[in-house]
Amino acid sequence: MSLANLQRVRRYLTEQRGLSATILASLIDDGKLYADAHGNAVFLMVAGKPNRPIGAELRGTGPRIWRGLAPGTRKNAGYFWVGNPGSKQIVLCESAIDAISCFQLQTQLYAPPLRGKCLCVSTAGVRPDAPWLEPLLARGYDIYCGFDTDKPGETASRQIITHHPSIQRLRPAQHDWNEALTAGE
Repeated sequence: MSLANLQRVRRYLTEQRGLSATILASLIDDGKLYADAHGNAVFLMVAGKPNRPIGAELRGTGPRIWRGLAPGTRKNAGYFWVGNPGSKQIVLCESAIDAISCFQLQTQLYAPPLRGKCLCVSTAGVRPDAPWLEPLLARGYDIYCGFDTDKPGETASRQIITHHPSIQRLRPAQHDWNEALTAGE
């Protein structure tokens, strides 16, 4: 963790991505978001109820924007999440920034079906069937597939809903949740 680069990460996420400083501060305080030595935003991926760290999503914040996973990340073992821990509603998103954007939009709008009470989870890319999904469904969570509105997102959404018919589609108003947030929708 690099405290020296944390301000750069905050500035990128608030100014360029439109994310709430309050939500980001909460994630930083909880150790779910930090900056690495290269100035990348690091979004902690966890597994299960104990929130055991299994890796991280990375987002470059410099002149060349990029995304990836931290070395050693076990992508299929967990996820990044933000939201109300007691909620029984989960929205699956393609990235940590989209998950934060989706949560921010839901809490601002209080729109059906979520009415601001949800968890937003990043699958760290388009994934039609993460291994941790079935246990969440078995515990009675209402799950919404909030993948992007592009061809890979729509295809993965159809696949996940075909495999798990109780999952519903929740489309962002733009290409993805962050674009919807920055467009004011």
